[in-house]
Amino acid sequence: MTRAGRGKNASKWLSASLLAIALLVGCTMEPRYQRPQADLAKEWPTAAGASVPAASDIGWREFFADARLQKLIELALLHNPDARVARLNIAAARAQYQIQRASLFPAISASAVEEVEKYPAAVAGIATSGAGAGGTATAPAAAAGSGVYRYFDVGVGFTSYELDLFGRIQSLNRARLQQYLGYVETRRSTEISVVAEVASAYVTLLADQKLQRITQDTLASQQDSLELIRMSFDGGVATALDFQQAQTTVATAQANLAQYDRQVAQDQNALVLLLGTPLPGDLPSGSDLDTEALLSDLPAGVPSEVLAQRPDVLAAEHNLIAANANIGAARAAFFPSISLTGSFGTASTQLSGLFEHGSTAWTFSPQISLPIFAGGANVAGLHLAKAQKDILVAQYEQSVQGAFREVADALVARGTLDRQMDADAALVDASAESFRLSSMRFDNGVDNYLGVLDSQRLLFSAQQSLVNVKLARLQNLVTLYKALGGGWREHGTTQEPGAAGR
Repeated sequence: MTRAGRGKNASKWLSASLLAIALLVGCTMEPRYQRPQADLAKEWPTAAGASVPAASDIGWREFFADARLQKLIELALLHNPDARVARLNIAAARAQYQIQRASLFPAISASAVEEVEKYPAAVAGIATSGAGAGGTATAPAAAAGSGVYRYFDVGVGFTSYELDLFGRIQSLNRARLQQYLGYVETRRSTEISVVAEVASAYVTLLADQKLQRITQDTLASQQDSLELIRMSFDGGVATALDFQQAQTTVATAQANLAQYDRQVAQDQNALVLLLGTPLPGDLPSGSDLDTEALLSDLPAGVPSEVLAQRPDVLAAEHNLIAANANIGAARAAFFPSISLTGSFGTASTQLSGLFEHGSTAWTFSPQISLPIFAGGANVAGLHLAKAQKDILVAQYEQSVQGAFREVADALVARGTLDRQMDADAALVDASAESFRLSSMRFDNGVDNYLGVLDSQRLLFSAQQSLVNVKLARLQNLVTLYKALGGGWREHGTTQEPGAAGR
């Protein structure tokens, strides 16, 4: 065969080899991923309206219409420690993914080497009779009589670049990507929790401020009654018992007022802790508890569709997909791996001769590694990857079932709290009328002050109960909004980390 024919056949063989490698690269040993099916009811335990947008499509600014609360949520999303840690976790996961992704490409670096060696005269001929320093075929020359040998090498090359024939690196890369996406969803879940916690703390503060005002009004009314009874007692109309009972009610109201003063201060401290920054002095005016404009009509929808929008469930699924990819990497460890090392540059025994004609130097060193015996490490690694996936399957199912219960509990509470609030409102109206009639009978001398005391105590208790039920209803709405996957809307779409910098 002629030289041209041999060259042509070699070219065909090389082309075929490169094509085979290209087809093998991207092959994966990962098992086919299927989302686990959690056993859930097809409907929530109570019906919900379907004519309004889904909770996951409602931004927190639309749900929490109070301007003061919106400002507080903005501050918390910027300064809350949990929200900051979630953002930093994303940055760390992005860096880990980019480090892993770099393994898909050869790491090319430039190098410049100067080697200086000195041999005793007795062994100089033996030491320099083979390949020279740096691996060249010609021994470097020594300066006359010095026994010092110099070698210079400048080049560009790559070291131990692994051909991903069985998808091991691709699987590890995919696992890191899914872990990164899991952190993105965890951040969303954290920020939804921060929004809900701030809203809950805010309505708690409003409720305690409302109770504080009711107690102040009750105390003022009782102090006026005490002064009238004092005058009546001095005039011989009221009895000493009436006077002592009036003093008892005033002292009780003063103790209640001190309690609510303390609770309001503690509520403000809790709010500052959630914000991660002191309360600013330029907050916009807020609404009263009775006029708090929160969206109360939230649809439940189909459980499987709603739970798919929850970021904690999405994060659990991303972690599960990452574990599935790790199985592919563990399987690929049973197959041969091929790594390439090569360089191209110039070499010379003199610095001035590096770029002269005939100074070209190159190396190419492919290496194949076939696992034969590893003491069971590869088998154990595969078993570990499968066990970790099974653990994450159980955790995913637990996340879905826990989310279903949260929504179900909030829906059940929504209906009962509405009915309880209506009943407590009617009780307040009836107690207020009873107090008015008792006061009239006492003023007209028909009854003693005990009737007024009892009716006023019932009115105050009914007012407290109504405020607490209103608070529970608002907190339940916040919980329902969070459980349905709402409370946060991302600006833009999530892209693969590092995509912009490729």
